[in-house]
Amino acid sequence: MSIGKQYFTSISLITGSTLVGLFINDLVGYHVVAFLLLVSVSVLTLFLEIRPVLLAAILSALLWDFLFIPPRFTFTVGGTEDQLLLLTYFMVALIHAVLTHKIHQAQEEGRKKEAKANAVRFYSTLLNSLSHELRTPITTIIGATDNLQSKSGHITEHDKSDLLNEVSLAAARLNQQVENLLNMSRLESGVFTIKRDWVDVRELIYNAIQRFEPTINKYRVSVHVPESLPLFKLDFGLMDQILHNLIGNVIQHTPEGTDLIITADCVDERLVIVLSDTGPGFPVADVDRVFEKFYRVEGSRPGGTGLGLSIVRGFAEAHGGTVNLRNLPLSGAEFRIEIPAEVSYLSGLKNE
Repeated sequence: MSIGKQYFTSISLITGSTLVGLFINDLVGYHVVAFLLLVSVSVLTLFLEIRPVLLAAILSALLWDFLFIPPRFTFTVGGTEDQLLLLTYFMVALIHAVLTHKIHQAQEEGRKKEAKANAVRFYSTLLNSLSHELRTPITTIIGATDNLQSKSGHITEHDKSDLLNEVSLAAARLNQQVENLLNMSRLESGVFTIKRDWVDVRELIYNAIQRFEPTINKYRVSVHVPESLPLFKLDFGLMDQILHNLIGNVIQHTPEGTDLIITADCVDERLVIVLSDTGPGFPVADVDRVFEKFYRVEGSRPGGTGLGLSIVRGFAEAHGGTVNLRNLPLSGAEFRIEIPAEVSYLSGLKNE
């Protein structure tokens, strides 16, 4: 609220309280009117800066003196008791305004210190993660390219193919980590906006799977999407990141040959995507924590920053949706994403 609006609010509330006091003065007496005005000043201290509140305190004291304290409609205060009451009222109003302002300042300083401490902790964790996790793919790329350059005339085509494959995989992993860092920065700053457009969920899923080739070919992937599934109005890029991070999480934490099942359906005008696997699942103690920033399950393979699932939750919530994790009864884990979205049936008729 601008300072001008604060002054207007301050004067308006005191004026309104004074008018109410004029109506009830004959019934309750001018002492009760003083309490009404003091309550009004107290309310203003909760929402306004110190100067408009001080104006309200001074104005309420003057109005109480002029309109209510005998003799009325003068600034003369008759008895000694009323003089003390007026002085006490004025001091209480001013002290209350100043003390409340000091409390607000202390709270604001506390919030700033907490935010600064969180930022320091965030960047400290980020730097530690970067120094450890980004070094691996970078070292792989440097080592492979050095071998290619130094042994260019003595290297077989098979070895060259293996080295190039190592470079490709390390570069993809490095790119994913950088994308996660950038996406987390967008979430932390709140600068990104949702750009909704009509999305074919089947295309969305297969596009995310294709990005993991050839590694994904070592897993048994099955996709189940009803033919009648409508188009959904979503942000394709954010949803692609959600699926990419979830699939990457399966590859990161399950052995080759694991079943990966992806289903999608429309339930009550909500897109429901379920991604499950037959891997070892998550430790029970970690199920409620995996969506925290930088949190990594103990014993995880190197190669991640602990941001992927946090970004999944952030992008799902940006759509107004939710994401939940549970361990399956026999083996494996299940991620369930629910996104409310406008739908469009190409036929114009639902479930035709």
